[in-house]
Amino acid sequence: MEHSDRTKVAILGAGRGGRALLDLLHHIPSIEIVGIADRNPAAPGLQRAHELQVPVTANVPDLIGNHGVNLILDVTGDPEMETYLHAHKPPTTNILSGSASRLLWKLIQHESKLEAELLQSEKLAGIGSFAAGIAHDINNPLQLILGLAENLTEERDLTAVHEQARDIIEAVKRTSAICRDLTRYSRRASPHEDVPVSVNGKLDEALKIARYASSFHDIEMLKQYQPGATVKGNPDELLHVLVNLITNAVHAMERGGGTLTIETTVHDGQVDVRISDTGCGIAPDSIHEIFEPFFTTKAPGKGTGLGLYNVKTIVNKMHGTIAVDSRIDQGTTFTLTFPNAEPAGQGSLL
Repeated sequence: MEHSDRTKVAILGAGRGGRALLDLLHHIPSIEIVGIADRNPAAPGLQRAHELQVPVTANVPDLIGNHGVNLILDVTGDPEMETYLHAHKPPTTNILSGSASRLLWKLIQHESKLEAELLQSEKLAGIGSFAAGIAHDINNPLQLILGLAENLTEERDLTAVHEQARDIIEAVKRTSAICRDLTRYSRRASPHEDVPVSVNGKLDEALKIARYASSFHDIEMLKQYQPGATVKGNPDELLHVLVNLITNAVHAMERGGGTLTIETTVHDGQVDVRISDTGCGIAPDSIHEIFEPFFTTKAPGKGTGLGLYNVKTIVNKMHGTIAVDSRIDQGTTFTLTFPNAEPAGQGSLL
């Protein structure tokens, strides 16, 4: 999006309301927060502004007059501030204050809550569709444990007992790993958790989850990762995006197998993630609809129609873009592009 198309917003007041507006508005690519002001240097919103790299100032005249502000959000609750703003704001600048600014805050909070609920419901629906694969992967080590335990009831050779006990321990660890991966994926995303995230690591994590969606036996896997592919965002939400796209790619190749290619590149200050399949492709007249809520080409009961809608919502929150290129009977490539985030340190990457 061109910077000229963005709405420039100034926030006055960095208390609870100001902090909430910061957290909610900074996710919207079409909005640029030019600064936040508060007389209290210890106001909670100021620390949050520093974390989000939003300019902080105590100079209200400069903030509202010199930055091309389109909209002033006054959450100070100070009647004198409201009077001052109406007297000194630029002619083309609008003001929301008092009950109007509180209403905006509540509306944005409501929309954010609805989006989180849609995402969570789609996650759980996805796990439901993975049920057969999950049951298979858990049943195998359980059957092994059962067989080994039965053997141990009659085994008298101490060396054999130790060997079978080690096999039982490994089988339990495999089952625990499956449960851990699924629990991590199904949990609700922590709100406002924007941190540097290793895309390559999340792709490998997504592959562990997506393999329950369908059989990978007839699919060739190609991974081409470039080191340093780091983005800033919510790691739980990014994982959901990648699981969804990989799952869709696998489903597209269910009938005849094919090749799944996952690639990351870092260049010119951005990270590209490409997920490609050689499956059935998407009809040209459906391309423009695939990101709409409740649109699906899957059979009834096979999809919620929320997958790609949620994917695009999350990518937009991360200030990224998503593009799709598809050919019938040749395959589909989804390309995600994000700003490259310099990691604060290897230990901080999730």
